[in-house]
Amino acid sequence: MTLFISRSEVLQALGQVMHPEIQSRNLVELGMIPEVVVEGTQVFVILALPSLNAAIKDELVVAVRQAVTGLADGLEVKVDVTEMDEDQRASFSTFAREAQLISNPLGYVSIVLAVMSGKGGVGKSSVAGLLAAALRRREYLVGILDADITGPSIPMMFGANQMPMAGSQGIFPVNSRTGIKLMSINLLLPDKDQPVVWRGPLIGRAIQQFWSEIEWGKLDFLIVDLPPGTADASLTVMQSIPLDGIVLVTSPQDLAGMVVRKAANMAKRLEIPLIGLVENMSYIVCPKCGEKTLLFGKSQAESSAKMIATPMLGHLPLDTLLSVLCDCGTIEDYRNDELERITDKVIEYVSEKEKVS
Repeated sequence: MTLFISRSEVLQALGQVMHPEIQSRNLVELGMIPEVVVEGTQVFVILALPSLNAAIKDELVVAVRQAVTGLADGLEVKVDVTEMDEDQRASFSTFAREAQLISNPLGYVSIVLAVMSGKGGVGKSSVAGLLAAALRRREYLVGILDADITGPSIPMMFGANQMPMAGSQGIFPVNSRTGIKLMSINLLLPDKDQPVVWRGPLIGRAIQQFWSEIEWGKLDFLIVDLPPGTADASLTVMQSIPLDGIVLVTSPQDLAGMVVRKAANMAKRLEIPLIGLVENMSYIVCPKCGEKTLLFGKSQAESSAKMIATPMLGHLPLDTLLSVLCDCGTIEDYRNDELERITDKVIEYVSEKEKVS
């Protein structure tokens, strides 16, 4: 028996395959099926992904094959996976952000800022917490979404250990001592030392739920603490949460600068604005004489900022007081003049952006 399956029928079937990380949008709409060829009982489908290392690659291949084989008995389906070029990736990212929940249905968030680093250990989470606390001191309504699922540290810094309460439409974030709204996977675990051993798709979905299923209420700023690096979790945030800008964090070593430049170039590919670069642990101050010592050598941050064409926001010291306050859950008590200047620049950037728009 001869099968008569048309290309349009295949595309129609693939139009029913929803992207698992971008709610309510299918693969055809997202431009992920650039080519379909039908030759008798053989169907060839090209599946284009933003990255060949995407954790959901196998899941999507299976979904595509099942959708097409379901059209008729005896079909042979071959799925070739390719990586999007820069134009396709940028188009996909833009469409994905527009297709996602641009406004949180459970609240109103004015500005969403991500704090990102290329590698771990540079103090990204502490900078995220410090920025949130500085904004809160200026009487802004602030929240922190801890997207570092496998290494959450925000709750401990803010002394938050209570379990979030469930509402009729979602989960209420936990309030810090000064009123910063917090959501982290560690707040949902019965034991804070319990590891989160999840693969990429589960981590991505948890981050999306933190955005869309948390009753954030009205916020002036939502700070998203990204995991280090440029893997699936960071990609999920950039493609599914409408970010207004990214603050990059590095340390003085050129190695850290090299890795943060990778993160910056990832953000540029996805057309996410860069607010600027913060160098953390730039120096230590002698408590007796006040002399500054470059513990990790000469700063490489200015050269990194020039290479990625983004402003240098400031240099934060390696401060034992901050370490003590974070361990005690009182990061909101920390004060630093350079932190205030960095916060001024972030607010200035947001204000200028709103004027342009």
